[in-house]
Amino acid sequence: MVDNDTHVNDGDENPERGNWTNKTEYMLSMIGFAIGLGNIWRFPYLAYKNGGGVFLIPYFLMLVLCGVPLFFLETAIGQFCSQGPVNVWRAVPILQGVGMSMVVVNALVSIYYSVIVAYSLYYMFASFQSPLPWSSCFSWADSNCSNTPKVYCNVSGAVVANWTQKNSTCPSSNMITIPVQSPSEQYWDRVALQRSSGLDETGPVVWHLALCLLLSFLIVAAALIRGIKSSGKVVYFTSTFPYVAILILMIRGVTLEGARDGIEFFIGSKSNLTKLTEGQVWKDAASQTFFSLAIAMGGLLTLGSYSNFHNNMLLDSIVVSFINHGTSVFAGIAIFSILGHMAHAYGKPVGTVVREGFGLAFIAYPDALAKLPISSLWSVLFFFMLFIVGLDSQFTFVEVIITCLSDAFPKIFKSKRALLTIATCSIIFLLALPCVTRAGIYWVTLIDHFAASWVLLVLALIEIIGFFYIYGGNRFIKDIEMMLGKKSFCFWLWWRACWFFISPCITVAILVWSLVTFVPPTYAKVQFPVWGLALGWCMVAFILIWIPVAAVYKLMRAEGSPWKRLKSLCSPSEEWHPYLDIHRGEHYSEERCRRRRAALTNDKQM
Repeated sequence: MVDNDTHVNDGDENPERGNWTNKTEYMLSMIGFAIGLGNIWRFPYLAYKNGGGVFLIPYFLMLVLCGVPLFFLETAIGQFCSQGPVNVWRAVPILQGVGMSMVVVNALVSIYYSVIVAYSLYYMFASFQSPLPWSSCFSWADSNCSNTPKVYCNVSGAVVANWTQKNSTCPSSNMITIPVQSPSEQYWDRVALQRSSGLDETGPVVWHLALCLLLSFLIVAAALIRGIKSSGKVVYFTSTFPYVAILILMIRGVTLEGARDGIEFFIGSKSNLTKLTEGQVWKDAASQTFFSLAIAMGGLLTLGSYSNFHNNMLLDSIVVSFINHGTSVFAGIAIFSILGHMAHAYGKPVGTVVREGFGLAFIAYPDALAKLPISSLWSVLFFFMLFIVGLDSQFTFVEVIITCLSDAFPKIFKSKRALLTIATCSIIFLLALPCVTRAGIYWVTLIDHFAASWVLLVLALIEIIGFFYIYGGNRFIKDIEMMLGKKSFCFWLWWRACWFFISPCITVAILVWSLVTFVPPTYAKVQFPVWGLALGWCMVAFILIWIPVAAVYKLMRAEGSPWKRLKSLCSPSEEWHPYLDIHRGEHYSEERCRRRRAALTNDKQM
């Protein structure tokens, strides 16, 4: 049977589920998953907005207090039981719905994330032109397209457009500046997206985006066809190339005129120390740390579940977490050096050209690249890098779903890995098609705003409570010591402080702040209709509803009095143990399981 399984090798420690071929493939997969598009287009803007270089203080402090402990927690859970996000909750059966919620989050995030990957792929193909199609106002532009602001002069009640050409002057009080859109902004709206007026106006599928979406899923399916055995080979390229590309862009960027001004705004001498007194700065640092490490999304649990039992996941967690944060700074320097050159070329302050998210990646940065010599080369390099970064994360989003299905129905799917991979990618592709219509950007914004925000904080908080307050922190530490070896009390003192108090307090603080400051999503000042916002809250409900539903279902299926049922479901099930017999030791031995089973039977009879 094992020989017929293409996702398992003869040398694997776990001959049923398979393991990573080597440590390098595991680390590269972890790095590729943790480092996503947010490191490229969200962190640089947050650093600029929150005081520049001074933002690195709360950013790395939150990594130590919250990021590394939760990263360590999730990888340790997955590695201990060698199961996906749903089955790890055999430790606390009443909370198994949390695992189901993680799978739903992954499905929703993979839908809109795949569309962003398609955007990057489209721009990469569009960059094989000279000049770049967004470098000037070509035939697709309207009269509002311009590289420079349109300034009119009010002369005796008449608006004059060409007053500068007549060598006349105009008092500043009589100047009228008409807002214009840059060529890159109009190209993004009118050509790439073909954006409609709002969520109500769906319009047809934008076929160039749909084809890019299809191509991206073909690549994902090909990479995951043999599970970690095939994706582990792909990450040798996909996890390392972005660093090469960023390094090349950074070297090119810092040699440009005006680059220093951009870097100064990012992390240089223009840092504003007074920002540290503002709560918003600390909230942004914690949120970015939390989301960039993909805590509570199930990906870390899934990737960790394929590690060897005695793998040092503590060292892995520290290394990957710091690489993630270091990459954010590294990418920020590359981004801001070229934005500084763009601001210099326009004669504007750097702050006026900086944008966040889509605006940075698909409007401001393409505009800056168009100003460089051999602009097509730099544009191809940037968007190929963006495509690879998104693709790497997409691998794990899809793998989480496949792993959970394989663990839940091993007899059905174990020998049908390829078919399951193709079916999963096909379904997500079909679900993503509404996101490549003319209203697609509104759908992407809606899903991102509701499915990938504070909901993850709820799941993380329940995860901490489940494993440290219900399952038991000391019991879980003993489980970790089965993998790492015995550690001193002083060694665990810091981790206990983080897991029992510091990390949950930070998580609660971000969650409360996020809910208090919650505002309905908008895109380009376009308000979402009431039914769109209602649909967003339905997504939230659909994610979280599995937690109470699974708990009620298990309580109804359990035997005994209500208290006995609750007690038994807050205790580990008989199936909670290391996957292989040789790793179970005395604590999870068959004899001990029989005694525990007998004790539960006596409780039910009483």
